[in-house]
Amino acid sequence: MAINVNNEEADKLTRKFASLAGVSLTDAIVIAMKEAIERRRGTETPLQTARRIRRKHNVVLNEQARATLPRETLDDMWDD
Repeated sequence: MAINVNNEEADKLTRKFASLAGVSLTDAIVIAMKEAIERRRGTETPLQTARRIRRKHNVVLNEQARATLPRETLDDMWDD
């Protein structure tokens, strides 16, 4: 699958990283993304991630949001 980079800064940074690491552009992207994901996982717990996403989308966990869904609703979600 191809990645098309139309951002001058992204292209410049990728090329710089590839040069510093002595790898291809593709390998530079893979390495950088693995490192970024690992840093994110290492600095943020799943609970913190959920809070961050809720804040980003203005989602408030009230009593209704915390309530367990009825069995029929869950069954309907799976079209069984």
